[in-house]
Amino acid sequence: MGERGTRLPGGRRQRLAIARVLIRDPWVLVRDAATSALDARSEAQVQQALARLVAGRTVFVVAHGLSTIRRADRIVVLERGGVVESGSHLELLARDATYARPQAIRPA
Repeated sequence: MGERGTRLPGGRRQRLAIARVLIRDPWVLVRDAATSALDARSEAQVQQALARLVAGRTVFVVAHGLSTIRRADRIVVLERGGVVESGSHLELLARDATYARPQAIRPA
């Protein structure tokens, strides 16, 4: 396994980190959506585990990938260090502003 799980594959390492968070049972969770290096199957498993984890909690997610953020109740779009818009995925697309621009969102 290696020290601190360094020899585990990325998906297993992330699932282990999720399990550690579940044990602590926090009310608020801040996470970096770092699933870009995972294969599609591992990413789906991590996303499923996270969906169970975030139920009933306030979660701040730092993400660039659309697959991660489109499920959020509220998305805050930052540009040049400031908030430029916020809302749900569908609301932001309907506004046809920063969030809706192809260069603003990097597909996961």
